[in-house]
Amino acid sequence: MDGVLTATGSFAHDSTTAPVAQHDLVLPLFSLKGRTAIVSGAGAGIGLAVAHALAEAGANVAIWYNSNKKAINEAEKIASKHGVQGKAKSKSKSKFPLLLVLPLLPLPSARAHKQLTRLPLTAKAYQVNVTSYEAVSAAIEAAIRDFNGRLDVFIANSGIPWTQGAAISGELDHYRAVVATDLDGTFYCARVAATHWRRQKKEQTTIDGKPLEPAFREGSFVATASMSGHIVNIPQLQATYNAAKAGVIHLCKSLAVEWVGFARANTVSPGYIATEISDFVPKETKNIWRDKIPMGREGEASELKGAFLYLASDAASYTTGTDIIVDGGYCLP
Repeated sequence: MDGVLTATGSFAHDSTTAPVAQHDLVLPLFSLKGRTAIVSGAGAGIGLAVAHALAEAGANVAIWYNSNKKAINEAEKIASKHGVQGKAKSKSKSKFPLLLVLPLLPLPSARAHKQLTRLPLTAKAYQVNVTSYEAVSAAIEAAIRDFNGRLDVFIANSGIPWTQGAAISGELDHYRAVVATDLDGTFYCARVAATHWRRQKKEQTTIDGKPLEPAFREGSFVATASMSGHIVNIPQLQATYNAAKAGVIHLCKSLAVEWVGFARANTVSPGYIATEISDFVPKETKNIWRDKIPMGREGEASELKGAFLYLASDAASYTTGTDIIVDGGYCLP
């Protein structure tokens, strides 16, 4: 923990600092201008909505997808919506092609603005298998190099559902796939991101050794967990998914302690959200869901953007190890 936890088991005093206040205004705390964010599982649904939110807040956004090639077109839409300057044709043979170039928004700091306006604000799509540690490591480094040499935010959103009913009769290969994607993949992303954040905090330089502007204060890791990490869903049976998501929640609580001094770790636990991941669920089952939701409906992916942006930004500078449940009240009764 780099000296944050003392030999007596207590935490070192003043090992972190609050962000510099900008005229006591709240909106600047949500700004991600000049920062770089990666969102996994961003080809559709929650991940795509979050990618839009981070781009709107001013971040460079790397959009990861596994098999959903719609992510490439969705990246173009993000660029168009948030001010595309023009497409860039990459002559690189890298498997991570440059897709889009956006104009950089002005920065509060004149010095930072002068340096960063030489670089384009970009949105790019990357095909990444999060169940491979090597692929995750390579893709994170590629995104850092492709953008402005830094990483500030990682949204670990990749996940697959359990679809085989009772655990006692489900296939072991399906169990392994769910755990590998939903829990192991989250850990891989967290571990690699944290190595970059720890270095950036210590050296205050980009991956190429240039001074970081704006200065790096801390990284933010936000994982998509689930209300299923808190309750047992019915009528569908999904013990493996529930256990994996509970693991994600406690993983991030534990990492929050380990990372004090250079990064924060939090989770968002959505309830039933109307996305492609639940398209296979029969209408009758969804009606049972609604019977148990005080707000009487499934949520929309757009209704999660605020929670993710809050945790990604300086507005959450004193928030770590926290899980935000966004479920329409499902977990309350």
